[in-house]
Amino acid sequence: MEPTPSRRLLAVADDLSGAAETAAGLESRTTRSRVVLVGGSAAPRHPGEATVLDLDSRHLPAADAAEAVRAALALPPPGDTLVLKKIDSLLRGNVAAEVAALAADGAGVVVAPALPAAGRTVRAGVVHLGTTPLHHSEAWRAEPVPPPHSVAAALGPARTALVPLTAVRGSRRTLLTALRAALAEGRVAICDAETDADLDAIVEAALADGPGGPDGPGNRLVGSGGLAAALGRHLAGGEPADETEPAAPPLATSVPAGPRPLLVVVGTAEPSAAEQIRRLADDGATVLRLPLEALCADDPAAPMAPPPLHDDAVTVITPAPGPAPAAFSPRRLVHGLARTVAATLARHDGAVDLVLTGGETARRVLDALGVTELHPVGQVHHGAVHLRTPDGRSVVTRPGSFGDADSLRQIVHALRPHPTQRKVRP
Repeated sequence: MEPTPSRRLLAVADDLSGAAETAAGLESRTTRSRVVLVGGSAAPRHPGEATVLDLDSRHLPAADAAEAVRAALALPPPGDTLVLKKIDSLLRGNVAAEVAALAADGAGVVVAPALPAAGRTVRAGVVHLGTTPLHHSEAWRAEPVPPPHSVAAALGPARTALVPLTAVRGSRRTLLTALRAALAEGRVAICDAETDADLDAIVEAALADGPGGPDGPGNRLVGSGGLAAALGRHLAGGEPADETEPAAPPLATSVPAGPRPLLVVVGTAEPSAAEQIRRLADDGATVLRLPLEALCADDPAAPMAPPPLHDDAVTVITPAPGPAPAAFSPRRLVHGLARTVAATLARHDGAVDLVLTGGETARRVLDALGVTELHPVGQVHHGAVHLRTPDGRSVVTRPGSFGDADSLRQIVHALRPHPTQRKVRP
């Protein structure tokens, strides 16, 4: 397969950790990617560039999320720009509204939310976590509504057609015929997939042609970071993924020069976070547990003494356990963490590297710091993406639901590979 870097690529995500995962998946020898946190110069600037726009729309009203997608689609010139919509592999967020916006101008839409590297597959149109259907799992325990029973249910009133695994793994002609039949009827094509090789086949077939001819909107891809990585391989003309093994992410090996503090911000409510923090503490990190009352204060300017940072030391900021105060809400908590991080960094004379867990936490922290663009370096492990700010600061983002008990330890060791760079705070 020859490299095909001749088109611009616009990817849109609904949170920052997803945008970072997408950018890392698209980065290759033929494609350079960047994450943009605001509008402005968000359109891909030249062929071979992928702009990944964080719409920050996961928690917006559905109508506002759809409008954000429409505004993003208006940024690049029509006809020469591939479009990828990154969605949560667990189907959280405004999936129905955003996919409807993608299809509104007559574009074909191909949906493949499988994420094989995380054990998340789609069989018979149903997302599975291992062998458990999504709607029988605990993955939506923090959501205000129950999970959808199928991908089609997550798309609401959209007319859909299932492309089963037998078609995905059949001949190229079989898969093309199945996709074309669905799209010709104005239906959203929902594709089964269990492996990265399945996703490779879906990308190749979906991009083989599209409605409207060379100047039309083409077929638009919708999926998880797994589909983004498959698109990256397609654009690079690389070897197809192995049939049984998840594709390995590029390792993040570039580390900052000179001593500087490393601040780890854990805002996720995932139960695994406590064990991840405990293991960092065992390695010598200082853990600061901030009271929920202060983080969720009614007065957004309420003072909270920022913790001191020390060069070459690892500090963890996380909410203290305990009963939620009357003023508690997840958004208040995240904004409180962001204010605290901004105040902490303002007090420190020099650069500070960051590890941010949870897409909402990461976005609020970087907004508070005025960061508007990031460039991927690689992945520490699946979903944990190492990025650089324009001024050279390292930022690692990771979805709250990703990573095993050693996840944060792996991230810290990747950014600070020498034990002397992980010393205990005096």
